[in-house]
Amino acid sequence: MSDSKRRKTPLVADKRYTKASASKPRRPASKKPRKAAKRRQRPTGLLGWILSPFIFLFRVVWGFLWRVSAVALLVLLAAVGYTYTQLPNVDDVLDGRARGSVTLLDRDGLVFARRGDQFGGAISANSVAPHLKNAVIATEDKRFYRHFGLSPRGIASAMRINMREGRKPWQGHGGSTITQQTAKLICLGVPFDAQKWKTEKEYEDDCRRTTLARKGKEALFSLAMEAKYTKDEILSIYFNRAYLGGGARGFEAASQIYFGKNSAEVNLPEAAVMAGLLVAPTRLAPTNSLQRSHDRAATVLKLMREQGYISGAEEAAANAAPAQLSRVAQERAGGYFVDWVMDTGPSFLARDTTEDVVMRTTFDNRLQRAAEEAMDYIFTNKVREGSKAQAAIVVMSSDGAVRAMVGGRETKVSGAFNRAVQAKRQTGSAFKPFVYAAAMDLGFQYDSVVEDAPVCLNIAGSGEWCPKNYTNSYKGPLTLTDALKDSVNTVAVKVSEEVGRDNVRQVAESFGIVSDLAKGPALALGASESSLLEMTGAYAGILNGGRAVRPYGLTELRLKGDSTPLLGQEGGFENRVISPQAAEQLTYMMYRVITDGTGRRAKLDGREAAGKSGTTQAARDAWFIGFTAQYVVGVWMGYDDNTPLTGVTGGGLPADIWRETMLRVSQGLPAEALPMLRPTRPPSVAPTAPQGTVAQSQPGNRSPNNSLEDVILNVLGRLLRGN
Repeated sequence: MSDSKRRKTPLVADKRYTKASASKPRRPASKKPRKAAKRRQRPTGLLGWILSPFIFLFRVVWGFLWRVSAVALLVLLAAVGYTYTQLPNVDDVLDGRARGSVTLLDRDGLVFARRGDQFGGAISANSVAPHLKNAVIATEDKRFYRHFGLSPRGIASAMRINMREGRKPWQGHGGSTITQQTAKLICLGVPFDAQKWKTEKEYEDDCRRTTLARKGKEALFSLAMEAKYTKDEILSIYFNRAYLGGGARGFEAASQIYFGKNSAEVNLPEAAVMAGLLVAPTRLAPTNSLQRSHDRAATVLKLMREQGYISGAEEAAANAAPAQLSRVAQERAGGYFVDWVMDTGPSFLARDTTEDVVMRTTFDNRLQRAAEEAMDYIFTNKVREGSKAQAAIVVMSSDGAVRAMVGGRETKVSGAFNRAVQAKRQTGSAFKPFVYAAAMDLGFQYDSVVEDAPVCLNIAGSGEWCPKNYTNSYKGPLTLTDALKDSVNTVAVKVSEEVGRDNVRQVAESFGIVSDLAKGPALALGASESSLLEMTGAYAGILNGGRAVRPYGLTELRLKGDSTPLLGQEGGFENRVISPQAAEQLTYMMYRVITDGTGRRAKLDGREAAGKSGTTQAARDAWFIGFTAQYVVGVWMGYDDNTPLTGVTGGGLPADIWRETMLRVSQGLPAEALPMLRPTRPPSVAPTAPQGTVAQSQPGNRSPNNSLEDVILNVLGRLLRGN
């Protein structure tokens, strides 16, 4: 059989799959090739070559940033957590004052002034009037209840404003939330250290620095506060520690100082005023400028209306009837008096007190207004416009209790130069009553006669001194009453020399003139310097019968909340200086000064008064001091720089001020008689009186032959008795 008939060998492989196997689904393709395909979808060519470095850089930066951010977040959380643990309890930071306060009560026990940092008591955000709470939020931080302590929007806006105004981004406007402001108020938890900061102001200035590092600490502290305290607790701290001008720390103190009520009782206009103070407490304080305060309050009301806290009608009503100050705040009474009383009290319980102190004083607000109105009346109606002349007034009871004090023409001040206490000026003829007081106590009489004639004395080292009368004329023999009435210089010098300058000096010092007194014969003419307070107190000694007094203003001092006084005083009477008989004669002589002498312009209709004018050399100082049966009033007038007064003597404008003051002081009081000698007729010089140093008057009580002898014997007797 041939091979050609065999089947030929196929040239290709047999089919691998049968029909059955072909019907099976195919295995899915691997995913790895697809990823590779995706990678191959990256831009290629020129575009890929350009973008590749940027893609790589983005990956590196993003990886770095999210790792750094995570670390920073962890550090921030740790810092906030640590600060959280250091925050005190809310109750411990409500009163953050480093100093205490002084509340001053008048003679009737009513508050008339405050000094130091006043804290009215702890309050909460929910205890104040709703209008007050809403006004503060609307003005200071309208998103307060929605943010976490910081307001990025507010910070960005503030930085933009600061840069536009040429400052560094973080200096000027802060965009601070109430939480951030509260953090500043508690000084980021740093307590006051008297060794590091000399005053509370330095401490506060340091707390309010606006460096970038400080702002960072403030933000951290604010976040911790938001975590530690509730929103209302933060607001409560703010309400208690914010400074609102006028010495008010917190809204409770401000409510009491400005409106005489509690913070829970303030109405809408009053709430707007207080909320407006937060931006500039001192400048906008209603006691400094009520108009500026009202203008700012109008802005606060507008913000409240825009944020839905009040209606348009409520806004209009509040603007139509703005807040008015309480009587105490409006009067701002007794600034000069308060400064003086604070200086007389113990410094650790007055000027530098760290406690809350209550002082009861001798102050009389009615008499203070009387003195201020009298001053204003004279300077408005009788002093030329533009004059820089100053004046001071002291009103005192006969026991030395100071009832009113005006230390200058500007009356509504505190901390100003007090001319009634701090100015030491020559007294001029206002000193002469003490010359005659010494003479009366040593045997002279109101009707003793002394020659008004030229007199010259040799002064060691200075040569001859010859005093002149104001009129440059001489009247011959004069009674001591007429000599004082007409303020005759030669007679005063002769009497002083005869009774002895040391005796005159001793009498003046015993009456309370503690300033250095002149050693020479010019002592009799008031060459020495003294304060108005000293001189008024010395005249009070004459009124009460020759018994010295010490001017005083503080009667009781106690800690706030305590009923037991730490110290107290009733009356300023001291030792007797001259006899009651001498005081009665001297009072009569001074009475004649007002009825017939240099003080006639001070005469009061229907009321007895005694006093003495005084004018110094070249009229640099002019005085009038006098008294009725109830009060002593002293007046000084002059220039601070010792410029001579033009056309002014003690019997002129000072007497006018004295009269206007006494008219107001005595209003409503009975017209009581002065405690003085009342001769049947005024003393006069007998026609046959000898022309000696001391002569007999008519009528008189002594023999003309032994009057000088009596004086000498009285002097010797006092010396032997040790007086």
